[in-house]
Amino acid sequence: MIAIGEDLVWDEMRKEARRDADQEPILASFLHVTILNHKTLERALACHLASKLSCPSLLPPILLMELFCEAFEGDSDIQDAMRFDIRAVRERDPACSGFSVPFLYFKGYQALQSYRVAHWLYLQGRRSLALALQSRISEVFAVDIHPAARIGKGILFDHATGIIVGETAVIKDNVSILHEVTLGGTGKETGDRHPKIGEGVLIGAGAKILGNVTIGDGAKIGAGSVVLIDVPPHATAVGVPAKVTGRLRVEKPALLMDHRLDTNGCSAQ
Repeated sequence: MIAIGEDLVWDEMRKEARRDADQEPILASFLHVTILNHKTLERALACHLASKLSCPSLLPPILLMELFCEAFEGDSDIQDAMRFDIRAVRERDPACSGFSVPFLYFKGYQALQSYRVAHWLYLQGRRSLALALQSRISEVFAVDIHPAARIGKGILFDHATGIIVGETAVIKDNVSILHEVTLGGTGKETGDRHPKIGEGVLIGAGAKILGNVTIGDGAKIGAGSVVLIDVPPHATAVGVPAKVTGRLRVEKPALLMDHRLDTNGCSAQ
């Protein structure tokens, strides 16, 4: 577990919360409950997500908070991912003014961290609880990620509403995905049937990537596209059905969030 005093993200988040509490007294109580009363990011996030996802008949708040604490404090990979993810939001989203903003208000970040607990449960064989949590995440955040899906770190779900990630989907590190994106299957087939998204990929709003296809590292998928075939690394694909229209000048378009289409045939740098 990251030691108190060595966590730069958490330290900065607490500074932001103190500043905002001073500037907006009406938010002071909320900011103390969600951030300032906690000693670690793990505890604060567990409390915040449990308050949003709890349901007396399905997931009681105290038990849910204990579950989130167990996952966050016991798994170093989740600890790293929650920090890489919040940095991704801060660095790539121009609407984000600090680390506390996605933590408190951005459902893309919140849904992704909640998925990480569901995935942690799924890997332990606690599949009924993992699926119950998936259902609740979908209801609250409008983001539906199967707990068996494998998602790396440094992920940005921008706006996030309507994102769907299927059971056998894989998303590597440093990927940016806009709202209404589907990583789905093509029918009733079973087995490995969902997309594999390479590192640094940028997927535009409303894109549908269907079937066991591979989107190569550093590729860009245009908004509204329907992708049914593999896309090479560092290529732009757009259309219905999508076709490769160009090569990228940048290594990881997800980091730049430039959704303009590349149709110039230039090689990636």
